[in-house]
This record gives sequence, structure tokens and C-alpha cells, in this order.
Amino acid sequence: MFTGLVEEVGTLRRLTVGPGDAVLEIGARTVLDRLAVGESVLTDGVCLTVTAVGRDGFSADVMPETVRRSTLVERRTGDRLNLERALTLQGRLGGHLVSGHVDGVGVVRRVTSEANAGVVDIAVPPSVAVVTVPQGSIAVDGVSLTAVSVESEVVRVSLIPHTAAVTTLSSLEPGRRVNLEADLIAKYVHAFLERRRPPGGLTWEKLAEAGF
Repeated sequence: MFTGLVEEVGTLRRLTVGPGDAVLEIGARTVLDRLAVGESVLTDGVCLTVTAVGRDGFSADVMPETVRRSTLVERRTGDRLNLERALTLQGRLGGHLVSGHVDGVGVVRRVTSEANAGVVDIAVPPSVAVVTVPQGSIAVDGVSLTAVSVESEVVRVSLIPHTAAVTTLSSLEPGRRVNLEADLIAKYVHAFLERRRPPGGLTWEKLAEAGF
């Protein structure tokens, strides 16, 4: 589990792509503190298991399902990546609960500014739009953000100067594909309600059968 508060921006040193899978070698410093093989690091919004730790970086495998659901294999050597170690029970939950399980890939539509804020419009998949609400939470490339508005499957987020300075989001531009994770609690509530919905919708006959 993570918070969406980026600890460090690392650098992709090598990307080895196989037949459906991949291996990332990432240069880093801060997240290496007490990092061990088998632990998790949120990497541009994707929870990856560390397979090797060196003096100035770590390696992680990317399985086929992650390749299909995220943008990791689209990255290139030298690209910057948002990194965060797993949350501890002693840590502060300053962002929101982030699992590192990508719900879909969005596409940046527009980037503008308003006073000190950067405003980004992102086209999101229906599965993300349906569980995202204004003033709710969404993770974009592993960064915890607040949705300003949700209209026609376009989510607008706003970046404060600090977020832009300590993450990769300051380099977003139209056409950029980003990893998205919708609010964890909203997803579970939506799934629960969908399973309880009567097949075929609610009808007068079904209400009568229920005693109404």
C-alpha cells in the first residue's frame, strides 16, 4: 500500500523487453534506504517487486498483465520515474490509499495554468470515470491528486508548485499517456452496488415481488 506522495524521481537506466514481459533497471537514492529484495516500490503508479538492489539503483520485473495495463514498456532510457516505497504503519497517510494496481491508461488532453497552479485535463477510460468524483482522489503516474472536475470521461486535476517540482508531472503535455488508479474505496463501493443491482434493472414487477 502507498500514499501517492512521491519520495524521489528516479531515472530509467535500462529497459529490457521480452515476449510480453520486461525488466526495469532504475537509478535511485532515497528509496534505497533499507530497501530489500522482495519489497515493493511504486514506479510511475505501478507496484513493482524489487528483484535486485545495488549501490545506486534497483531492478524490478514487469509481468505480462502489467505490460498490458500500464505504460511502463513505453518508457525510454533516461526517462524520469516517480518512486515511492511501501507505506509503513508508522507513516503518515498524507495523500490517499494507493494500491499500485493500475485501472487504466489516460491521455493528456490539455495543459494550462491558473495563477500558481498547473491544470491538466486527462481523457480517462469509462471504468475510471465512473468512480471518480469532483474533490475525490485519483493517482496519476503514482501521484496523489484531487479531481477538480469530471465531465464526459475527462478528469481535470490541478498541480500545486510543490507537486510539479518534485514529480514528473511538470513535463506532461498533450498526447502523453499516463497510468491511472481510481480511488480505492470508491472502486469497492461501486463493485458492491453493481453486484446488488437486480438483473435487467428495476421494474414494477420486481418491486411488487419485494413487497412494495
